[in-house]
Amino acid sequence: MPALKPNHIFVTDEEDAAITAAAMSDPDALPWTDEQLEAARPFMRIGVRPVGRPPLEVTRPKVTLRLEPPVLEHLRASGKGWQTRVNALLREAVEQGRI
Repeated sequence: MPALKPNHIFVTDEEDAAITAAAMSDPDALPWTDEQLEAARPFMRIGVRPVGRPPLEVTRPKVTLRLEPPVLEHLRASGKGWQTRVNALLREAVEQGRI
């Protein structure tokens, strides 16, 4: 247990009783009943949705491919989604038996 600060003030029994009585008189802060404690579940189990995109059923593995700089520049210059278009071109070539 860490050491207390030099000016630490301890709560007396009378002060503790007054604090407890004030808390018990607050209808929004009443202690839980046995039924409520039995029904309580951890917050993480009550259906909190995960953050981000849902996971894909089929994911594409990451690969490293060495390309000549002019080829890579041309592909990237085609704009957003260039990797998807390259994948479609390669899939088409495989399906047609060209590679």
